[in-house]
Amino acid sequence: MTRAHLAADGASLSEVFRREPTAVPAARHVVRDALGAWELAELTEDAEVVISELATNAVLHARLAAIRVTVRRIDERTVRLAVIDRSRDLPVLESPSAEDVRGRGMGIVDALTTSWGADRLPWGKRVWAELRTNGEQ
Repeated sequence: MTRAHLAADGASLSEVFRREPTAVPAARHVVRDALGAWELAELTEDAEVVISELATNAVLHARLAAIRVTVRRIDERTVRLAVIDRSRDLPVLESPSAEDVRGRGMGIVDALTTSWGADRLPWGKRVWAELRTNGEQ
């Protein structure tokens, strides 16, 4: 299940995926394509890691059968990635020990982005992260 929606101005893309592990590489593909179209390729590596973490969290912890991935160009150098799901549980920035195998995802997001956060929605949440180029491509 995927339904892609490109905004009329070409500045945002939204796609719905089944809440299953295959959504993670599919989300990376959407982000990679959008950044390529917007000539923001220098963000691709970090953006793929960030969307992987956000999508993985939604696949593991959300409710219902689908998640929505959005990519929005904020300005010439900034993009906002988001994953929307039906869980109202907000992500937590944890400090895992060296032995912990989980709990590092939002720390990775925090390290790779200029800002991130979560917005409660009436029926779930939107977890978002912004990346900005330094202007050199």
